[in-house]
Amino acid sequence: MFDLAQTESREDQARRLMRDGEQLAAALPRLVLEARRVASTVVHGLHGRRRAGSGENFWQFRRFLDGEPASRVDWRRSARDQHLYVREREWEAAHTVWIWPDCSASMQFVSPLAWETKRDRCIVLAFALAEIMVRGGERVGIPGIMRPTASRAIIDRMADALLAVPDLANASLPPKAPVSRLSEVVILSDCLVPVEDFRAELKSLAATGSRGHVLQINDPIEETFPYKGRVEFEDLEDRLTITAGRAETWRDDYVARLAAHRAALRQDCDGRGWSFGIHRTDQPPATAILALHQRMGPGSRDIGPRVGGR
Repeated sequence: MFDLAQTESREDQARRLMRDGEQLAAALPRLVLEARRVASTVVHGLHGRRRAGSGENFWQFRRFLDGEPASRVDWRRSARDQHLYVREREWEAAHTVWIWPDCSASMQFVSPLAWETKRDRCIVLAFALAEIMVRGGERVGIPGIMRPTASRAIIDRMADALLAVPDLANASLPPKAPVSRLSEVVILSDCLVPVEDFRAELKSLAATGSRGHVLQINDPIEETFPYKGRVEFEDLEDRLTITAGRAETWRDDYVARLAAHRAALRQDCDGRGWSFGIHRTDQPPATAILALHQRMGPGSRDIGPRVGGR
């Protein structure tokens, strides 16, 4: 048995957004320092990365994307199977990396098993990755919020840009904004959105020819669902509450739904040639950065464990 409560009013939502903004402003100095520490730790073990561009050296074959000119198809490679392929060459100049840190309300969840909220971990990962990319000669931007820049003060630029968005807590996925063609997109999010919305977002971004990477950030308790007895659950997005009489009876169905949701997200990413990975907030942030950086180049499209930790 369970009971439903009413969602929040517009006035309550406005107050919540203001409170969320104040909390973000208070947390940013700490997150900036943590991101710089993570970036410094990771960067020593990294080497320059190869990427697609207009150079002379062959890099790899990739799937042909809808909207690309047919002249880019490598017909000899495509003749080997039922798919169309494009021959990519190694980039010989700086290119653009778009990083989206999900700061929506659901990202503020934290359990006793985690080191920090999903939002704080997401911001640390975004800032640290941006720092590493700029050190490597890349330009970094935030879709719909900040134009790409190669400034050495990239973390400060991103922090200021995020603070300037009044309704940041309402956006789980990047806003509909132009993304430069053949750039690279990184989405850091808990991905707790309808699969249809996620699929539409990927379709829009992939249409530009961008390579993409999705890193799903979860609290460990969201995967194990260890609740027992009478428990009240609150949706942090719309403040809908559900009270379960015996929460343990929900566990199997919840785990199955989570697995199905992840499988659908991964399938959509695979279909667009994007990578999909999972990161938990009880794990060191540097491990996620290393894995993500490796995928921002040739190789496997999987980051981290598959559904269920496999």
